[in-house]
Amino acid sequence: METKHVLVEVYGAEVVCASCVNAPTSKDTYEWLDAAIRRKYPDQPFEIVYIDIDSVITDARQADIAAKVQDDEYFYPLVLVNEEVVGEGHIQLKRVYRELEKNGYIPAG
Repeated sequence: METKHVLVEVYGAEVVCASCVNAPTSKDTYEWLDAAIRRKYPDQPFEIVYIDIDSVITDARQADIAAKVQDDEYFYPLVLVNEEVVGEGHIQLKRVYRELEKNGYIPAG
């Protein structure tokens, strides 16, 4: 299976989600995911972006998703892999990894 280009998007805000007490911040989740993916899938390219839901977002699709997070349709941090929701609030690596592997990623070791 050929590895497809994967875009991982992490939507969040500086303030921790009210229903996510004791959870890491959205920015911490972004950094943690970036490191975890690089460790599990070395030398397999992917793009990971952090979208602050309180900032000006020029991409219409991302702005629409951010608005849904602000309207409480999703908890944050919200994580998408190639536009597929794989987690919100407390993020589980298994769901992220499963989606990456559906796109041809092969775990190290």
